[in-house]
Amino acid sequence: MDKHLTTPITEEITKDLHAGDYVYISGTIYVARDAAHKRLKEVLDRGEELPIDIKDSTIYYMGPSPAREGQVIGSAGPTTASRMDKYAPRLLDLGSKAMIGKGKRSPQVIEAIIRNKAVYFAAIGGAGALISKCIKKSEVVCYDDLGAEAIRKLEVKDFPVIVVIDAEGNNLYETAILEYKSI
Repeated sequence: MDKHLTTPITEEITKDLHAGDYVYISGTIYVARDAAHKRLKEVLDRGEELPIDIKDSTIYYMGPSPAREGQVIGSAGPTTASRMDKYAPRLLDLGSKAMIGKGKRSPQVIEAIIRNKAVYFAAIGGAGALISKCIKKSEVVCYDDLGAEAIRKLEVKDFPVIVVIDAEGNNLYETAILEYKSI
């Protein structure tokens, strides 16, 4: 089923999402990859406040390429989500409700998704140039020294994703395999 959502993505929204749903997100999402997640962990370990509002946030695992003249951003495809698995449960426990990446997630992340009524979306790998057309604004909000891995705030319109793991733990990567084997 196709659904159009506007951020922030709250528990009220995630409870109505199901593995396999096609979703188009509009609003604000944050970009953070490995190095940024490591810094966020260090900030939390020191007992300091995060540089972004994590409550009901959507975090996209992506490292953009440089923008060409006249563009907001360069290619903006997803990166492998499992690289953030050691950080994701803590951010989910702090209130983040959605993650966007590609690939499978660890059992610990899936447990945190269920515990926090969150959701994991997949963006289509290899379609970064097309995805970038949905990004209307991009600004670095912190960790500029990390270059492509800095935390960015994106304004998106109809950003296409698929629900892979829903708030109940249903996992499209598992159910799709079973469905395929039954054919």
